[in-house]
Amino acid sequence: MFVWTYNDLKSIPPKLVQHKIELDILIPLAHQARYKLNPNYVVVIKHDINKLLVARFIQSIKEATWLSPIVVVPKKNGKLKNCIDFKKLNKATKKYLYLLPFYDEVLNIIVGYEAYSILDGYSKYRQIFIAPEDGYKTTFVMDYVAFVQMVMPFGVKNGPPTFQKIIN
Repeated sequence: MFVWTYNDLKSIPPKLVQHKIELDILIPLAHQARYKLNPNYVVVIKHDINKLLVARFIQSIKEATWLSPIVVVPKKNGKLKNCIDFKKLNKATKKYLYLLPFYDEVLNIIVGYEAYSILDGYSKYRQIFIAPEDGYKTTFVMDYVAFVQMVMPFGVKNGPPTFQKIIN
């Protein structure tokens, strides 16, 4: 019912939903350069990358045709959050139109049910796999090692509609 670590998280079966990234063929692939990072941030990034590798949310690859840089964002509580700068990928991604339901309609549908979701609301996107043919588009690099996302990352275009689709 509750998960406390990424290793305990059960993903949504790919036959139910996979996040697809459909690109506009007129926009060329982007191979963005890495950003220069504060050395103190690099330690935190490497720690987070190791957690993602152990949980099998990412995997290393030898070659990358699409590359997005890592950005570190300080949070209000003083902790650091690693993000991938998907600006160029998002610009090249076709918009997926999925109408979000009105809250009152959702509440009317779920009233009376004991269970209403198979998702862990805290982990959100980490439960939805990237379509295998689209994984290369989510590649990022750290210390000359490229990693590809195996699950839907935060910040990728059309992530909210994919998540809402599985919620519905």
